[in-house]
Amino acid sequence: MTTQSSITHLGNQISPPRNIINPRLDALPDYPFERLRTLLDPLAAPANLPPIALSLGEPQHPYPDFVGDILHANRHLYGKYPPVAGTPEFRRAVADWLTRRYDLPEGMLDPDRHIAPCAGTREALFRTAFMAVPPEKSGQQPVVLMPNPFYQCYAGAAIAAGAEPVFVPALSENGFLPDFSGLDEDILARTALVYFCTPGNPQGAVADLAYLENLVALSRKYDFTLVVDECYAEIYNGDPPPGTLQVCAAQNDDMSGILVFHSLSKRSNVAGLRSGFVAGDGEMLMLFRRLSEYGGSPSPLPVYAAATALWQDEDHVIANRALYGEKFDLAERILSNRFGFYRPQGGFFLWLDVGDGEAATKELWARAAIRVLPGSYLSADDGIHDNPGRRYIRVAMVHDKAVMEDALARISDTLS
Repeated sequence: MTTQSSITHLGNQISPPRNIINPRLDALPDYPFERLRTLLDPLAAPANLPPIALSLGEPQHPYPDFVGDILHANRHLYGKYPPVAGTPEFRRAVADWLTRRYDLPEGMLDPDRHIAPCAGTREALFRTAFMAVPPEKSGQQPVVLMPNPFYQCYAGAAIAAGAEPVFVPALSENGFLPDFSGLDEDILARTALVYFCTPGNPQGAVADLAYLENLVALSRKYDFTLVVDECYAEIYNGDPPPGTLQVCAAQNDDMSGILVFHSLSKRSNVAGLRSGFVAGDGEMLMLFRRLSEYGGSPSPLPVYAAATALWQDEDHVIANRALYGEKFDLAERILSNRFGFYRPQGGFFLWLDVGDGEAATKELWARAAIRVLPGSYLSADDGIHDNPGRRYIRVAMVHDKAVMEDALARISDTLS
């Protein structure tokens, strides 16, 4: 029974005693957008300029009209509990899309065994660590590897699961692709899980098949789960990025220990639909679905219906990619030869070297009403190297062409 003496009153809030809080949570860093609010809220933006938010990777392009039509036509299904495993139609559409997109052998993917839906990919990426990280690896605390910079979800998942996060530099000199195989033997022996993203967030680097082959080989040599976040795979310049399942297909369809994640948020501009999937190792996906029965958030049935149609349609994806291409043309014209500008291979971010990312973020807000994200908020000090994001800002190219032309011009004028 709770007594008056067992709680501490802080104004109108009640703070629980520290001895009932999971101490791992103390190690969770502040989320980047909370840090950004703390940095910028005290500053006033110019009143004569409309503010433009380029800090959040939230697509602003229109999504296909048929999404609303399908949701409306299936609105009666909101009265039913949705299945954690999704609908057979959804799983089949995903398996067919993966087979087409990556030229996989027919029948390699069993929709009932190798596909699991998720409500967007962030919570599923986070939850995977609780499935893949054991209490010990090689008799010690397990390690979770990730690129540095990194999607904050990866680090949070590692910490919450009781692992040691190890940040592997993804720098301009290595093409922004981390060298996992170059780590010390004792770290690799303790590695339980590797998170990797291609095309990368924030730098837009694309791993070629040789890189992915080496990463898969490393996962099998050291017996760790390899999670490849491919959520930006449909936004690219030039050739389509290869996928990890292509490596598995070339190895007798062996997907053991491999999980790939895809989402409709970026591909189809439906971030609020909260629909994605994980594919790969059938035995691991059985455990993933079992864990989802306890703590997952299955999408509503009308959402599954809309998502099924989206995975079956390529026209809107081609049009979407063309819009991003036009905006990168703008960026190349406005920013070329400054701020370390390069045209990313994939994704929709610019990763600009401005000398001091936090100072530039403050200046852009105070002088130009442009909100970007300091690169250091997406990366960590590893005790050996300087924070690899400290010099950078991340710019999300998510608005329409006219807004982005205005925003890029303001960035150029302000920082020049």
